[in-house]
Amino acid sequence: MHKWYSFLFEIIVEQFLLYADLFFYSETILQQIVPPVLNSFSDQDSRVRYYACEALYNIAKVVRGDFIIFFNQIFDALCKLSADSDANVQSAAHLLDRLVKDIVTESDQFSIEEFIPLLRERMNVLNPYVRQFLVGWITVLDSVPDIDMLGFLPDFLDGLFNMLSDSSHEIRQQADSALWEFLQEIKNSPSVDYGRMAEILVQRAASPDEFTRLTAITWINEFVKLGGDQLVPYYADILGAILPCISDKEEKIRVVARETNEELRAIKADPADGFDVGPILSIATRQLSSEWEATRIEALHWISTLLNRHRTEVLHFLNDIFDTLLKALSDPSDEVVLLVLEVHACIAKDLQHFRQLVVFLVHNFRVDNSLLEKRGALIIRRLCVLLDAERVYRELSTILEGEADLDFACTMVQALNLILLTSSELSELRDLLKKSLVNPAGKDLFVSLYASWCHSPMAIISLCLLAQTYHHASAVIQSLVEEDLNVKFLVQLDKLIRLLETPIFAYLRLQLLEPGRYTWLLKALYGLLMLLPQVSLLYLKIQAQLFCVFLLELHSFMFNLSRDTLMQQSAAFKILRTRLKTVPSFSFNGEQIKRTSSGNPYSQILHSMPSGSQFSEDGDVNSDVGSSHGGINFASRLQQFEQMQHQHRIHGKAQAQLRSSSTSSSKVNGSPCSCYFYFC
Repeated sequence: MHKWYSFLFEIIVEQFLLYADLFFYSETILQQIVPPVLNSFSDQDSRVRYYACEALYNIAKVVRGDFIIFFNQIFDALCKLSADSDANVQSAAHLLDRLVKDIVTESDQFSIEEFIPLLRERMNVLNPYVRQFLVGWITVLDSVPDIDMLGFLPDFLDGLFNMLSDSSHEIRQQADSALWEFLQEIKNSPSVDYGRMAEILVQRAASPDEFTRLTAITWINEFVKLGGDQLVPYYADILGAILPCISDKEEKIRVVARETNEELRAIKADPADGFDVGPILSIATRQLSSEWEATRIEALHWISTLLNRHRTEVLHFLNDIFDTLLKALSDPSDEVVLLVLEVHACIAKDLQHFRQLVVFLVHNFRVDNSLLEKRGALIIRRLCVLLDAERVYRELSTILEGEADLDFACTMVQALNLILLTSSELSELRDLLKKSLVNPAGKDLFVSLYASWCHSPMAIISLCLLAQTYHHASAVIQSLVEEDLNVKFLVQLDKLIRLLETPIFAYLRLQLLEPGRYTWLLKALYGLLMLLPQVSLLYLKIQAQLFCVFLLELHSFMFNLSRDTLMQQSAAFKILRTRLKTVPSFSFNGEQIKRTSSGNPYSQILHSMPSGSQFSEDGDVNSDVGSSHGGINFASRLQQFEQMQHQHRIHGKAQAQLRSSSTSSSKVNGSPCSCYFYFC
């Protein structure tokens, strides 16, 4: 207590002397007076700290501008006192603070360069009183015309943004107000260091605090508009901040982010001026794995834009982005998948990259069965639109022809065949195939597809029906053996029968009105009918088969089964049988075939077929039409089909043996009759 009174007495004496003869004091005397007072600010006794504030206030009031030499020490002391636990000390510190601010604004000796490091150091303090103190000083100094606070803004900008998430509404408001003032100054300033601040804004745009994100993205928006060439090195970082904000839960942030994204994409930077495509491409590619659809979509727009503007530079990084783009084909969003395909199509304009795309695509289908099942049709159809359907199908056929995985090849060909038969995008391709017998381009396409279509009997039959090579279709059907007639085959056959009733095959159904001209078409359809499961009882099966043979002899004769029997027939069988019932009656040898009560009418029809000549695909009579027609060697094609099916049979037996050896309970079902019953 005695020491405290002694110290207080010394302060009073010094104040008295200061008031009396201050104009005689030199800087040396001030150096002796002020430091002890400053040291008293850290005294444990609040009364000492209070009187120290009062003493320093009196000193500052008298010396005014000469007081600036102690500014950094006084600022540091006031920063601590602003958070003092004693209310009286805080009040005294506030009075001293206001006086010091007045002195600084009046003085021409204040050094902002020396002050900024101290301010930058204090900006990370979390105490709300200190934060208010700091924002107050930033605002005051910024209001002084002779002090260029904007030039040092990067040094304390991050601290101001950090205050936007403070729990105190007053602090958030003060920080926001200070930031708004600086932003207005930036708009009106001819020289701004955008680069350093852009780095800070990019980090703050990812803040968990909503208000901080909104402010940061707003600043970025203004920077993109104002920054120009200064921001070229930071385009990638800015894009990395914008893309996630496009999917922000807050609508205001989404709106500003989208606007900023469009502004940034509209800037046409030149690699010759230092614009680096690589970092931007890397950011966009990385965002393809974002959980938000809108972000993935905009990332793809960026990749597409870069391809269109800087194709050569982008292709240098193709190996870095290709796998990611392929994986994006499995995206749950159809819109994303379509955009990915547009990017792939843009890359595949070159023959080399086209081949690479199709090879990688087939590989992805092979390793990811769900991709082929869920996205296969969408991917193939869109690529056909973007890259020419014939070109795509020819390349796929070439790859699948030599596919080692026979099961996958069969599945892939069946998928491609279904797309070919049903997609509106491939209508021109179907029209070309219909002219296979009369058009060299159609013939070439038919032969090109045939090689890989051999993996699936039903795909080959469909291709022949589409190309109107009915004689060959009938030959393929008759070449099928017991092992070919399994459940998978019957499922595909069922699909084909249903497709025959669609508008795509309207021409084929109209040809049935001329059975004498399109004999091989009729025979091919009856061949399919013979392969279809009809009824579940063996007796009814035989009865239905005899019924079909009788129809072949005399189409106008209607053989009625009981209603109960018809209910047991397969849907595909009933569809095809009903269609064949509508075919007008005709005679193969030019004479009406008489209905007989005994004998085998089918054998009569076969005998009535000309032996030295056969009906061609279009109804004309030509010699040796089964081996070659329209420049297509059908005998060679049939041999090619049989060889491929032989490979599939060997593969199937090997797989069956493998399954049998792995589990004793598995049974190999090799009987086509059992398949019939199962299918029914």
